[in-house]
Amino acid sequence: MAESATHTAKTKATKADAAETNAVRTANWETFRTAEPDLAGTVEERFGAFTHHVFATLRKDGSPRTTGLEVRFLGGELWLGMMPGSLKALDLLRDPRFALQANPGEGQSMGGGDVRISGRAVEVTDAATKAAYTKEVEPPEPFHLFRTELTEVVRTYVEDDKYLVVQVWKPGEPVRTLKRT
Repeated sequence: MAESATHTAKTKATKADAAETNAVRTANWETFRTAEPDLAGTVEERFGAFTHHVFATLRKDGSPRTTGLEVRFLGGELWLGMMPGSLKALDLLRDPRFALQANPGEGQSMGGGDVRISGRAVEVTDAATKAAYTKEVEPPEPFHLFRTELTEVVRTYVEDDKYLVVQVWKPGEPVRTLKRT
């Protein structure tokens, strides 16, 4: 009987270790900006160049849904605002994972490169937080407001007309830079 209890305790510990290992690290925008100010500045600049960007969520059946979205960097957070009952908001309420790609702009220049952010969106229901956002942004009322938890930020660009450079940041890790010809 003692052997069975020991086996059960080891199984529970193994499952807990596996869950911790599989847990995805997240960080808010300020944490990213503090860790990697140069990359964060470039990403903010790329998103600031245009109003609408490409936003991806997951439908009920797991397939991707892409839509346009405006984003805001305010108070150390990356905010996502959406119309009430919009499909993208409903997607996030069911499954918070998202991907966001900066509008590439016209032509082929993509000044500053291609930037993408992945993470989780957490709905904000706190009245004071929503009021502060509303004061700053003046969105149409009512609206869904989501705060983001980043899991990855990626910038891809061409260097010296020779190299494709990919910079990848994940919470708790330094930027990893890959170059290829």
